[in-house]
Amino acid sequence: MPLLPLQGLSAVVTGAGRGLGRAEALELARLGAAVVVNDYGQPGRDGTGEASTGPAEEVAAEIRAAGGTALAHTGDVSDFEQARTLVESAVAAFGRLDILVNNAGILRDRMVFSMAEEEWDSVLRVHLKGHFNTTRFAAAHWRERSKRAGEPVFGRIVNTSSEAFLAGSAGQPNYAAAKGGIVGLTTSTALALGKYGVTANAICPRARTRMTEDVFAGIEQPAGTGLDPLAPEHVAPLVGYLASPAAGHVNGQLLVVHGGMVAVVERPRVAAKFDSKQDTFTYDELEAVLGPYYADRPAGETFAATEVLGLKRG
Repeated sequence: MPLLPLQGLSAVVTGAGRGLGRAEALELARLGAAVVVNDYGQPGRDGTGEASTGPAEEVAAEIRAAGGTALAHTGDVSDFEQARTLVESAVAAFGRLDILVNNAGILRDRMVFSMAEEEWDSVLRVHLKGHFNTTRFAAAHWRERSKRAGEPVFGRIVNTSSEAFLAGSAGQPNYAAAKGGIVGLTTSTALALGKYGVTANAICPRARTRMTEDVFAGIEQPAGTGLDPLAPEHVAPLVGYLASPAAGHVNGQLLVVHGGMVAVVERPRVAAKFDSKQDTFTYDELEAVLGPYYADRPAGETFAATEVLGLKRG
């Protein structure tokens, strides 16, 4: 029997008790990986309520029932030390960590003029700091292994950004900022860890989950069509691929994924360039070149690339 793509590898998936994280953990296990299922287990999508071992334990049990290997971890990835124990638990259980999938997040939606400081801080803490915390300890693990071996090792990071970062989301300034920060963290990590054999990529998934129940409330699953086009199971295969040896040449990339579609997002390109006719620009000269440039373009044209993907702005 041929080996599965992730046979012999170990993975950590954060926020894996429900939704996207659950689908991703199940997919990695189906492809042969031993999985640490991490979920803090709070019932509220805003990060409120008593933490529970239930969601993580249930997914780990589901993997084991299907013949896979999994253990549950219920730490809060936004806590630096708990993120350390998460990575250490994988190393202790499986001898090493090979794959890190960062998915944990919460929502505290509000318009920017009404947002409280705590609403901003909590979302940045769970999404952006949570991604950093686990990445920091996984990166140190891979760097140490590489130095000890005297050669590159196998390591994969898959981070979770969002189309809210690509196209804007009026009621989610905290979420959009965190997801933009995750892209920056991903590209920086990709450059820093490439020489150790580690890749880091980010996805912008679109799926019907507890986090997006308001966004897709009016979009019903077509009758009699099988899998919901917005099911998280459409996203999981891409995560499995990016986590595999086959994707060793894919690094520092951002991909949009949903409903049987994957789109590679280009890094920003210069759309126009203007040079001053003097040592530096004056106010009048800037108005003379930038004023007409923007006046000739419909509002929001800078979002054309994302609109091609069928995104809904705002």
